[in-house]
Amino acid sequence: MHYPYQITSLEQYHRDYRRSTEDPEGFWSEVAEQFQWRRKWDRVLQWNFREPKVEWFGGAQLNITENCIDRHLSGKGEQPAFIWEPNNPEDRVRVVTYNRLHKRVCQFAQVLTNLGVKKGDRVCIYMGMVPELAYAVLGCARIGAIHSVIFGGFSAQSIADRLEDAQAEYIVTADGAYRGEKVIPLKSVIDDALIGNRTVKKVIVYTRTRTPVSMIKGRDVWWEDEMEYAESQVEKDGIVSFPAVATDAEDPLFILYTSGSTGKPKGVVHSTAGYMVWTNYTFVNTFQYKPGQVHFCTADIGWITGHSYIVYGPLSAGATSLMFEGIPTWPDAGRFWDIVQKHKVNILYTAPTAIRSLMGFGLEPLKDKDLSSLQVLGTVGEPINEEAWHWYDEHVGHKQSPIVDTWWQTETGGVLISNLAGVTPAIPSWASLPMPGVQPLLVDENGAEITGNPASGNLCIRAPWPSILRTTWGDHERCRQTYFSTYEGLYFTGDGALRDEHGNYRITGRVDDVLNVSGHRIGTAEVENAINMHSDVVESAVVGYPHDIKGQGIYAYVICTNLRGSEEDTRKNIIQTVSRIIGPIAKPDRIQFVSGLPKTRSGKIMRRILRKIAEGETANLGDTTTLLDPGVVEEIKNGKL
Repeated sequence: MHYPYQITSLEQYHRDYRRSTEDPEGFWSEVAEQFQWRRKWDRVLQWNFREPKVEWFGGAQLNITENCIDRHLSGKGEQPAFIWEPNNPEDRVRVVTYNRLHKRVCQFAQVLTNLGVKKGDRVCIYMGMVPELAYAVLGCARIGAIHSVIFGGFSAQSIADRLEDAQAEYIVTADGAYRGEKVIPLKSVIDDALIGNRTVKKVIVYTRTRTPVSMIKGRDVWWEDEMEYAESQVEKDGIVSFPAVATDAEDPLFILYTSGSTGKPKGVVHSTAGYMVWTNYTFVNTFQYKPGQVHFCTADIGWITGHSYIVYGPLSAGATSLMFEGIPTWPDAGRFWDIVQKHKVNILYTAPTAIRSLMGFGLEPLKDKDLSSLQVLGTVGEPINEEAWHWYDEHVGHKQSPIVDTWWQTETGGVLISNLAGVTPAIPSWASLPMPGVQPLLVDENGAEITGNPASGNLCIRAPWPSILRTTWGDHERCRQTYFSTYEGLYFTGDGALRDEHGNYRITGRVDDVLNVSGHRIGTAEVENAINMHSDVVESAVVGYPHDIKGQGIYAYVICTNLRGSEEDTRKNIIQTVSRIIGPIAKPDRIQFVSGLPKTRSGKIMRRILRKIAEGETANLGDTTTLLDPGVVEEIKNGKL
């Protein structure tokens, strides 16, 4: 497959970038011509950031799975779409060709139809990293149902909140999932989440770990039974078919829940056509993908990175995507390098957290590993620090593989700022230049644009790219307030950034009350709500602080009425409460017990002061005289962990 829109030189990058901003409609209509449409668009783009309302390829009809699967069957039917590496390296690797993927997705689309799922229905998916997760996602897309994948580490309470918000009627899960030495009891978590639920009609359960599960008559069905029955319906005389449903360009493809600065999870909605075009375009260009290469994105499909760069981006480009069930440190810290060697991986896309964690094991796990197949390295999830960048470059890429440092968000759908592998310059720990179609700018606190270079400010985007979020599910006003109301006429990313004299961008981190822990966004309000639910907690305040492995750690200041037993016991109880309510991912790294919090006279907690104390910058706390009780700051400073 040839990609006519692949950028192959720095000159072409500048040319395409200029054209994409001067004539976005002409530029994107040429890119979109490379896809399969049931009906072409009437207009390429209509938008305003006031409501906000963004429509790409209005009037067009398509089915994204025909672009991800069907159109590759004649030339690439026997090429691997997925290579699946199981948690246990002793277990069998599964290779899923495009032909096999087509069959399984058609089967699962039939299963959903048999169970009564219709276009527009919400299907919640809570599974481990198995190929069946991809079949479920694509099966939904084939019939126009809206999928909402929930990461396998979330608690029953978090799932219940998401099910209620999406008004989901169907769930796809598994008996359990393997993660290193652990078995996660997925079905039993779903059962807990469904206590009191009135909307869910069917739960489809895939068998993976043989964990005993309860199956409720009339509600719960086995994946294997349903698939077997569907097979006879979709396959006649060796020919597999399940007609894909035509969807409008702007029909929602999926909802993905992300943490906000309030406690309630918000469902980011991505539409079909723009998301498809953007994930394909950024996949092909960022990684400089060449047909036949093996692309290994180490993310979980429960996060946006997995949606965009394990499933939709690679498949729409006819690529081979490697999917890994386990974790990088099991059975030992050489697991990634074993996978690269075993499957001759060409592109490795992982998170700075994973790199820093593997650095901690030294060079022994890399010894005698053949990494010569690697041609491109990538990082995602948070800014990568220089030390980790150089370690990755030297010991994994042997200074032969360009590193792409990609900046983007759940809300953006795909990469917005990144160097292009080997085509535009890489600068350690800088995301560098925007993708064609992306118009970043820096503004000051008042929203005035900061011109001239070098500069620093709050990062905004001036105009829409095809995969910008369209709304937050069921609450459009929340979408407007969160992303479009801070600075009039601009999309506000919530991040701060630096810009050098050549126009390269370096992301400096969140400027709002959202933490970036191991590349996952967690709202401070969400963690505080969970801590405050502990029976002995009066009040809490949560801030981020620099963490060697995770990038940002969670530091909690907690006022307790009663320390039961020791401080340590109470800490453990609070951590257990947070795990139960949100999930282990949001556990505080440090909990400091305090008698009061620094508040203004109007009752606002001064998180700025708490953040500085957590970061160890106690010399410069600014003016504390306006506080209700300035003495509390000294006490907190002296008790810092």
